[in-house]
Amino acid sequence: MTKLSGPMLPPASGGAPKQAVVLLHGYGSDGNDLIGLAPHWQGVLPDAVFISPNAPEPCRQFAFGFQWFDVSFDGDRLARRQEGVVRARPVLLEFLNDLWSQSGIGPENTILAGFSQGAMMALHTGLSLEGPLMGIIAFSGAFLPPDGFGDASRAKTPVCLVHGDADDVVDPEHSADADVALRLAGYDVSYHVSPGAAHGIAPDGLAFATDFISRLSTK
Repeated sequence: MTKLSGPMLPPASGGAPKQAVVLLHGYGSDGNDLIGLAPHWQGVLPDAVFISPNAPEPCRQFAFGFQWFDVSFDGDRLARRQEGVVRARPVLLEFLNDLWSQSGIGPENTILAGFSQGAMMALHTGLSLEGPLMGIIAFSGAFLPPDGFGDASRAKTPVCLVHGDADDVVDPEHSADADVALRLAGYDVSYHVSPGAAHGIAPDGLAFATDFISRLSTK
């Protein structure tokens, strides 16, 4: 199985890490993209290590970057996306388990954050775990429920959803649908729509996610 790796930033405090923030990039990008979120969040999580692994496959549509799964532009796109997320999940799970065993940081002190395809991976993989994470942040993504979703006995991870209402790559309705599904299943959801924002992370969306992390850090 492919071993994930990518850029990492140690805790701003200079001490041993007490939390981990795993950042999952979008289609055709790499870990150097989302590691740029770390400076925005180090102030509220000074003891966190930030890791942004490259996805496991070279991007098939571009001559650069990586993909968590292939993007289909013909046929049944939804089915292909569902198959891709499920197929990529074990690779991400192995990365997380290695991180936890090597660092001593547990899932309850880990935030899984992603953009676009990475947001789909964060939601699907994070909510497939038996125990809760510290939190999940999904920018401009979609929610593909894992097996067992909605099980009343499963611990509930707080979730933050952020999407631009002018996104023409991933339909904003996907985040709206995720908000409804998660709330109905008993999850604590923080949901924000960035007015006029296209497929990206707008300043107000970033601020909303930062506030979400700040609330998590004081629990």
